[in-house]
Amino acid sequence: MLTMENQSSEKVESTTALTVHNDDSTVESYTNQIFNSIPALSEAASYLQDTTSYLTSCFTASDGILDEGIELRTMPPSRNQGSFSRDNGSSTIGWSSFFERLADANISSVHVGETSSAGSSSQVRSGSMTSTSGVQNGSSIFQGLISRARKTVLGSADDIGWLQRATNLPPVQDGTKRFNQLLERIRSGEHKLPDSLVYLLVPGLFSNHGPLYFVNTKSFFSKMGLACHIAKIHSEASVEKNAREIKEYIEEIYWGSKKRVLLFGHSKGGVDSAAALSLYWSDLKDKVAGLVLAQSPYGGSPIASDLLREGQLGDYVKLRTLTEILICKVLKGDLQALEDLTYEKRREFLNKHPLPTELPVVSFHTETGIAPGILTSLSHVAHAELPIVAPRADSQPTKLPVVMPLAAAMAACAQLLQIRYSEKSDGLVTRRDAEVPGSVVVRPDRKLDHAWMVYSPMNVDNSETDASHTCEALLTLLVEVSQKKMHEITRKNE
Repeated sequence: MLTMENQSSEKVESTTALTVHNDDSTVESYTNQIFNSIPALSEAASYLQDTTSYLTSCFTASDGILDEGIELRTMPPSRNQGSFSRDNGSSTIGWSSFFERLADANISSVHVGETSSAGSSSQVRSGSMTSTSGVQNGSSIFQGLISRARKTVLGSADDIGWLQRATNLPPVQDGTKRFNQLLERIRSGEHKLPDSLVYLLVPGLFSNHGPLYFVNTKSFFSKMGLACHIAKIHSEASVEKNAREIKEYIEEIYWGSKKRVLLFGHSKGGVDSAAALSLYWSDLKDKVAGLVLAQSPYGGSPIASDLLREGQLGDYVKLRTLTEILICKVLKGDLQALEDLTYEKRREFLNKHPLPTELPVVSFHTETGIAPGILTSLSHVAHAELPIVAPRADSQPTKLPVVMPLAAAMAACAQLLQIRYSEKSDGLVTRRDAEVPGSVVVRPDRKLDHAWMVYSPMNVDNSETDASHTCEALLTLLVEVSQKKMHEITRKNE
């Protein structure tokens, strides 16, 4: 049996081994301090180890065959094993190795027990089969716990940026410089968007509960004399359902105006729009001039994947069930809407339905600031309307107006993604997952969060570019990309 002194010593040793070491930069040091300030994973690992030793001793002691050699050995305090070893800033190899060693150690402890008791054949024969079954069941339970812990800790580390690692997809082109030029001209009063096109803005997830979503941009376009519409889709519906509705929107606009449509999809709206063009390209190719995906999780979302991943520790607290209640019962949506944004579902969909190569595409992604001051900022808010669970006396549906500090919320989420995966994001979508293969990519240096594109700040700063100008610049760039593609196709046909 392990003594309290040995357990204490081993716990200190294990905790030391799991401490994150990184003296390369001040930023990394600050990040590691934050990491260790939250419920420490190193303490969790030590807790798992102590639990394992206790379970092992209980199962073997009940059979009367406990040997002093039976114990779960801790990892030696090695800098390489204790630190996070990363590949391209995404994979946590150190933790993977740790859990494998931890699982192997548990198996070894059971085998040692069996070997040490081999000499006492009479004792083994007299023991009941229940004891052996108990050891095996205990080992199986522990292995399942280790598997869940490993899946939880690794999360989406191996999935983020998978599109960029794929070898069979077309490369992207950097359009940031041209975008900045167009943006400066727009701010100077030069507007070049043609009125021969219709502009369709497609909102993202939870936009049904945001009455001001895209409103300022639509008003800005209308004042320039441009035909602009906001697609009234059920944002919490599945990608394929919304794709069908967007197709019908495009056809209705085209047959009513005889003008081609330029699509601007934000967040999940970009994914829905791309799905519509992938699924119904034969019907839409003469009606659509191009697509902008702004801050869209085209490759998938770590937030969605981490919430809905099966076989993780969150299953014990019914994390998936709680998410389903929020989306389906409270927001009256479909859980499939969030599930369609997981890496697994995005891989499956894109393998079956890639974007047409002749479609002009511009993708835009940003990074939000994570300075401490932003976490307390109330300069950027969203006005949401959430349904009240209990109806009024007259049985009429009632909505509760809510004001949320989006800048602070996005900064907090971005900080968590930076700490866990070392990935830059706008708060919800990582930069690498927002780049669409074969597109012209815009990568602005300015710190912009995920909600900035659709909600205006309370304190307007005339020295800064607003979201409406950015939307116009992206669509103007798309028009140029479309014209260039048409010229190339015409030249090839000749």
